[in-house]
Amino acid sequence: MTAPEYLQLKAFARQDGALLALLWVSSFLLYIIGITNEMLGLAAFILMVYTPIFVGSRLGKFRDYGLEGLISFRRGYAYSVLVFFYGGVLFALAQYLYFAYMDNGYLLTQFSKMVTSDEARQVLQQYGMTEMMEESLKEMSTIRPIDYALNMLTINISLGLILGIPISMIMQRSTVKVKSEE
Repeated sequence: MTAPEYLQLKAFARQDGALLALLWVSSFLLYIIGITNEMLGLAAFILMVYTPIFVGSRLGKFRDYGLEGLISFRRGYAYSVLVFFYGGVLFALAQYLYFAYMDNGYLLTQFSKMVTSDEARQVLQQYGMTEMMEESLKEMSTIRPIDYALNMLTINISLGLILGIPISMIMQRSTVKVKSEE
């Protein structure tokens, strides 16, 4: 890959990483709201599961418009990993801002309400997990916003390294498909 090709790859990956971050931020916001509204929680889950499809479709657009229909597995993998990296950085920044300035303990309060409900308390007692859940909530209250953000950044980069393989394998193309004219 030449230097101009690498610059082009990074430019497309940055743009698509920003779009991926928007997808993840939307999913995260729907998750936060979905704690009290099950339909929005389901929508958050669907957006999260849509991630590899989204990256694959963006890789297809890069292949078709930026590379004239051809892309190797290696270049596709590099693109996918960079998209996850750039998207992960922007999403981590958004999460940090949320937890540092907007959450004010909302998420922890909602988890605590769920755990202390009658149904959850019975299940936790039945499985002997009451103490563990109390310790987990106590531990969550000590985690700093930067820790949440860095944890998600690590997860998203790892996800890119793993999901980049099947995405790139599916989207690679060594010959241009010719559209038949009828």
